[in-house]
Order: sequence, then structure tokens, then C-alpha cells
Amino acid sequence: MNKIFYILIAFSLLGCGASKPKIQASRKPVPSVVATKKKSIKPEDRIIIDESRKTEELIATSKVKVTAEIVNAYINQFKEIAKNNMKEHGIPASITLAQGILESGAGTGKLANVANNHFGIKCHKEWSGDSVRHDDDAAQECFRKYEQPGESYRDHSLFLTSRPWYNPLFKLEKNDFKGWAYGLKKSGYATDPKYPEKLIGIINRYQLQRFDSEVLGIEYVAPNATSAVPVVALKTEIKKEEIAELTHTVLQGETLYAISKKYNISIEVLKTKNNLVDNAISIGQTLIIK
Repeated sequence: MNKIFYILIAFSLLGCGASKPKIQASRKPVPSVVATKKKSIKPEDRIIIDESRKTEELIATSKVKVTAEIVNAYINQFKEIAKNNMKEHGIPASITLAQGILESGAGTGKLANVANNHFGIKCHKEWSGDSVRHDDDAAQECFRKYEQPGESYRDHSLFLTSRPWYNPLFKLEKNDFKGWAYGLKKSGYATDPKYPEKLIGIINRYQLQRFDSEVLGIEYVAPNATSAVPVVALKTEIKKEEIAELTHTVLQGETLYAISKKYNISIEVLKTKNNLVDNAISIGQTLIIK
């Protein structure tokens, strides 16, 4: 009996050992890492300012319309510079002024206002100064930029004197503005086929050749307005008596005021018709009345 009791106790102990749970080593949790994609920067997201660049982009200069008053004001402003350049470099003051008027629109053109460039001088390879871009013979061409307009006038003279293909022009008579006008075109200064005629027209209209005479110390004789009368007479059949009324030759003691009263015309109209910058007139000068 006792033997059976001990056997039961032994089986009971074995059952308890079999049901004991196993102890497993637990692993320490590892934090998860989420990968993030770095945002790329597109070229257009970046703005680069190159402060070393001296070139500005400009819209093409359009044609300008100027009055005689604007042109005369331009002449008064730059005539002394043109005369001094003639003394120093030998370029007729009349040519310099006419080119300045034509190229810059008497100072009203965009290239003249933005770059103080009154002669349309392009950069060329030797230029290291400031520049602007402007449509001319080709789109967005490089033109020189100056601090003051006077620098443009000086550079114009140096530009012509430093290039051998302009040398023949300096062998002309000092006041041969017509020879200069055609010579500039022939030497390649401008591509406009009517460039010489335009320069000559400006010189004659505003009597710019008088500044050449002042530099050379010779008497200036104003063009005789009656020289064109025969052509007018052929086209319109004006009688001689009527032709005489179109012009007036200044006599000794006459003033512009007296002449304006004589023909019942204002002084300002007289000045405009004859391209006068002031009321000064000389004996023998021919004035256009009508």
C-alpha cells in the first residue's frame, strides 16, 4: 500500500515539471529608421546675380521726330565741343554736329539717353568700357556707353583718327563737308545709302558750316537762297516779280524786328524759316520770307 502511494507522488512531481513554461530571452526592440528623399533644387529655383557684367539689355530705339527748336538747342549745346574737336583732330565741326544730330535724333534717341552714345559707335574688340545692347544692323548689337555726352564726342574723333581707312578724309579741305559726308559712307561708317545726303541736308538747313569758318578764321558767307529759285520757277511758273517777294536781302541798319514788321510776319517764324538761333543778322544775308 505504501509502495503505491509513493509511486503516485512520483508521477505527480513529473507532471509539474513538464508543464513548467520555458523562459525565452527577449530581444531589445530596435527603433525603425524611415528614409527621407532629399529635395533636389532645380536650376530655375536659383537666382544668380553676376555683378561683374556691365552689359544691359535694351529695347530697340525707335525713330524720333524732332522740331527745329530741339535741333537748334542741341547745336547750341554741342557746337563748342565740335569746334574744339575740329581744332584738335581736323574733323569739320559741321560734320560732327550733323552726325550727332542724325545719329542721336538731336539727343532724343534712346541710345543717346541711356548710354550717352550720340554717334552709334559700336563696342568693337578693343572696347573695355561699359556697353548696352541695341538692335541695329543685327539684333542686340553691342554699343559703347559713356558717363557724359562729351565723352561720346571725344570718342567719335578718336574713332575716326585711329582707323587707317578714314585717312583719305583728312587730306580733304578742312571745310569740305560734302567730301566728308560721301567719304564716311564710302569708308563704311554707315550702311544707309542716303547717309551722305542726310548729313549734307542737315548741314545746309542749319548752316552748320559756319562753325567750320569760325575755326578756320575765315568769313562765312550764307548760302544764297535765290540760287534755288530758277528750279522753283520752272516747276510752278512763278513770275520774277513774285520771286523777289520770297526772299529779302538784309540792308545796313536793318534788324530782324524791322523786317518782320515790313512783311507782317513774326520774328519766330522768320527764325524758323531761316534756321536762326538768335536775332543776329548780317548785311547782305538773304532771308526766306515765304
